[in-house]
Formats: sequence, structure tokens, C-alpha cells
Amino acid sequence: MERMFTIRAGVLDVAVERHGDPSGASVVLLHGFPYDTRAYDDVARLLADAGRDVVVPYLRGFGGTRFTDRATMRSGEQAALAHDLRELVTALKLNKPIVAGYDWGGRAACAVAALWPEEVSGLVSVSGYLIQDIDAANSRPAPPHLEKRYWYQYYLHSERGRAGLTEYRAEIAQTLWTDWSPTWRFGDSEFGATAASFDNPDFVDVVVHSYRHRYGLEPGDPAYATTQDALAAQPEITVPTIVIDPTEDTVAGLYGASDHDAHFTDLVDVRALDCGHNPPQELPGHFADAILTL
Repeated sequence: MERMFTIRAGVLDVAVERHGDPSGASVVLLHGFPYDTRAYDDVARLLADAGRDVVVPYLRGFGGTRFTDRATMRSGEQAALAHDLRELVTALKLNKPIVAGYDWGGRAACAVAALWPEEVSGLVSVSGYLIQDIDAANSRPAPPHLEKRYWYQYYLHSERGRAGLTEYRAEIAQTLWTDWSPTWRFGDSEFGATAASFDNPDFVDVVVHSYRHRYGLEPGDPAYATTQDALAAQPEITVPTIVIDPTEDTVAGLYGASDHDAHFTDLVDVRALDCGHNPPQELPGHFADAILTL
């Protein structure tokens, strides 16, 4: 059974899709940019069939999730995403859920697992350790063949990029889906089911801030400064973790650390999957199996 509702969690009214048995072990599934909860439709069904309580929220700036106060900074920084997840777990009174995600969602899951390990029971992270080292990103450029893959980030550093995202949000997203998952043959209807989430009134502001903050081009929200300082120390993740490494992801090297043992003290498994940037939608059975293994 699927239930859709909105719940107040921190600075957000979070739009949530919930599947399965509320009395089962809880799992929170977190999407990335530029995707939404549709990425987890098949994964959620598989986990619900296995008796899990499955929570799939729309991140800030996506779908039906809204800020509760006009004055709140529309931050897309990693510390904000971490607090959103923690506040959601608290609001729903979840008992040490497994947290799983990719891209922005994986970053939120990694950050919560690192800073508040007592609040989760396990982690599934696509591409490994996703906590940003902003100082290193600013001082150590990547080789040119990798740097060219950052085009969308550099684009969003300019006001031209903001205007472009405002006007062509779906077209940019579809381009990134195609580039990042070259072996995934998604259809127009599949993309269209997600594209509506980009019409959120905060989408552009949150996305632009995310890609500017991570390069030190814009300040973060002062409300999350302490958390950002803690993440800057690159804390280890001590909860049981399964890392999914997509073999066909053209930006995987930009999002996670390949030296997984250096960041995870309880690394249960590293699983290479023949897919692109969006494993839960491309290979849902494998993604669900990783969660059930934990």
C-alpha cells in the first residue's frame, strides 16, 4: 500500500511517499539531482513486498516539498540536506532506519550516517563517500578529461546559467540523464513522470546555491555552519555500509571516493553494477537487494 502525505520537518513541509508495513524495519530512500521519487518506484515495491516500511521523500526544491518560511535561505548545501533528513527521521519517529541514496540523496545519507550514527542502522551509498571536501575541490583541479564533465556546474555559477535553468530545467535534466547513464534507455513518458518535480518554485534557487556553495562562491546558511564545519573534517562513517559502484556512470569519479576503506569502518560490501548514475531506477532489483542485505 502506498500513502502520500506532507509532514512538517524542520524548515520544510516534506512531501513523502510511504510504502509497505509501518511496523516493519524502516528504510529512507533519497533521490538526487535532477531526479525525484520516481527513481525508487520499483525499489519501494520490492522492499514493501519484503515487509519493510519504505519512506521516499522529495528533497528540498523538488516536487511537493515546500519551505515553511519565505525568509529561510534556499540553500542546497550538504549540511542543509543532512538536517532535512535528520528532521524527517525525527518527525516520522522512525527507529534507526537504513538510509540509502545517490547523488544529493547519497550525500545527505552519508552526512547523517557520519555525524549522527546512533540515529541510523545502515547505509547504502552509490559511489561511496559523498561528503564534499570543499577546500580540496577549490584547490585541486581534476584532469581536463574529467573537468569537462562539470560543464553544468560551471554553467550554474553564472547568472546566464540561472536563467538557462529557469527556462530549460527539463531540457537540462534530460541532457544530464542521457550523458550520465549512457546505457539506460529511458522513454519520454518515464522522464516526463519526473520532470514535473522541477516546477517546484524553489528548484532553481536551491540547485544554483548547491553548485555555487560547493566551490565557495556563495556562503552557506548560517543555521548549518556548525554542521558544515563538522563535514569539512571529512568524518569517517562507522555504520554498516554497502557501496554501489556504477560501472557506466560518466560522472562517478566526480561524486564519490574510490578508496572506500579509508572512509568506512564497517564496509559490508562494494558492489559494481553495470549501470549509470541512477542505479535504483536502472537496476532496482540490485539496489533493493543491497538494502535487504543490511
